[in-house]
Amino acid sequence: MEQSLDSLTAFHPRTGTPEQWNAAYIRVEDYLRAHRVHNRIHQNRLLQQVLRRAALRHEQNPGLDPTTLAAEEVDSLMDQWFSELLGHQDLPHERIAIEGRIALLLCDGVDRWPFAFLDHTQIPAEFAGEMQRRSIQAGPDLAVTSMVPRAIELGALTEVAGQTFEHMEKWPILRVTILWAVFLTILGLLFYLTR
Repeated sequence: MEQSLDSLTAFHPRTGTPEQWNAAYIRVEDYLRAHRVHNRIHQNRLLQQVLRRAALRHEQNPGLDPTTLAAEEVDSLMDQWFSELLGHQDLPHERIAIEGRIALLLCDGVDRWPFAFLDHTQIPAEFAGEMQRRSIQAGPDLAVTSMVPRAIELGALTEVAGQTFEHMEKWPILRVTILWAVFLTILGLLFYLTR
């Protein structure tokens, strides 16, 4: 146990400032907490793994921000883990990220199997089964079809209303008189109801 606890504190990046790596640490820690990884030992192990991978990339290109590299690494780890666990190696990043996170939440994986999250070596069979069972399966692909336009049948009431409006257009004085009568009726009703 002492050896594993010593390895948790043995992170010394060769490039970047301590402030940059502290910000990266905080960002990854918040990200893991957002995924409900509350077990501190497991969280520290994952933080070390992500920060080491980010530090190797930072050594190759010191102009990049360690926080950005750490975020990219944790995303990459999660995509790889979800695709292995769900058996969807061919899906794009957005799709595997959504499917994996939804399956993880639906099976309550982080709470029921706290040390299984992002672990490539010891995934309990029950956890893997639950994740696959809760995985979203998309429906069939969209297909191009052709539709023939048809006349819209609105019924008898619309025909009567249409004929009435046609007749009213022929007699503009009658139309204005009816509109004023409707307006005065509504106004009288409002006046009568407010008294």
